[in-house]
Amino acid sequence: MKFVDEFRDTEKAQSLTREIHDIAAHLEKGRTRPLQLMEFCGGHTHTIFRYGIEQMLPDSIEMVHGPGCPVCVLPMGRVDDCVALAERPEVIFTTFGDAMRVPGSRKSLLQAKADGADVRMVYSPMDALNLARQHSDREVIFFGLGFETTMPSTALTVLQAKREGIRNFSLFCNHITTVPTIKAVLDSPDMMIDGFLAPGHVSMVIGEGPFQFITKDYHRPLVITGFEPLDILQSIWMLLKQFDEARCEVENQYTRIVPKAGNTAALEAISQVFEIREFFEWRGLGSIDHSGVRMKKAFADYDAERKFPVENLKIADPKSCQCGEVVKGVIKPWDCKIFGSKCNPENPMGALMVSSEGACAAYFNNGYIKKTA
Repeated sequence: MKFVDEFRDTEKAQSLTREIHDIAAHLEKGRTRPLQLMEFCGGHTHTIFRYGIEQMLPDSIEMVHGPGCPVCVLPMGRVDDCVALAERPEVIFTTFGDAMRVPGSRKSLLQAKADGADVRMVYSPMDALNLARQHSDREVIFFGLGFETTMPSTALTVLQAKREGIRNFSLFCNHITTVPTIKAVLDSPDMMIDGFLAPGHVSMVIGEGPFQFITKDYHRPLVITGFEPLDILQSIWMLLKQFDEARCEVENQYTRIVPKAGNTAALEAISQVFEIREFFEWRGLGSIDHSGVRMKKAFADYDAERKFPVENLKIADPKSCQCGEVVKGVIKPWDCKIFGSKCNPENPMGALMVSSEGACAAYFNNGYIKKTA
């Protein structure tokens, strides 16, 4: 298939849905609970809700919406650090638009901007570097966040700044890694996930290899998945086929984009600039070992955490928030006591309500306020 409308073909979707129901009926025999399939990426969650894919599936299959929204899992303490940096008079603080409204313990970047801080939305780290070229009398900080998908562009921008000798540019690094996060979900004592839909854009960078431990050590099948409705349906079908045939493998549904070994140039840029942190704090999940990256000492001049004092405080989420249980599939968003009332997209208290890609925001914005029959 060559065109996007082919990945939204009604007849193909109906055919895949029939096959999914047939296999699920066979797998249902002898089971006492639904098969839980986690789509890790917020982009997958968005597609599932936009096209009503959950309603197309049999009751014996339950989709669990994972922590793959980097904006959602940014802890309050790191947001507070962003605000503190942005409020420095010599700083132009740049960020992607979806991070503007993430609440800290005091305020968001959007509120800091309203209070007079020079906070600017950019579309790429190169936009931030251009601002540094244009404002040599100011310190330009780029708020780097995201999984391995966005790491290469950030790394290449830092390398470009170093080549040009631009000294008034720095990175506040909050990039996070996918595999340790999946491992943290798998190691949870109340984990009930049976299989995974892996993020296609992350896999485009890292390839298939890093996911192999999930099948070998945890015996959970995984399918690397694209973002169109037929991609999602085909990946669910591929997972069910593995269950039906007693297989447990890493399969790649997104072969039109994802090479088996990943993107060598992107991985090289990441390894030049970044190294693994011992641990990193996640909203809703707590501290996860080796789940984030920081800049190597060779790039200390471009590291905002080294150039400016950053408190790096740990600030707990509200006790009433149950995002951790939602992420692990223990409860659905509507089971949270504050979902849709105290916690909503206009007043997000929990990690998964912050961005439209978060599971709670997706449920709320698509009308899933409570479970329907």
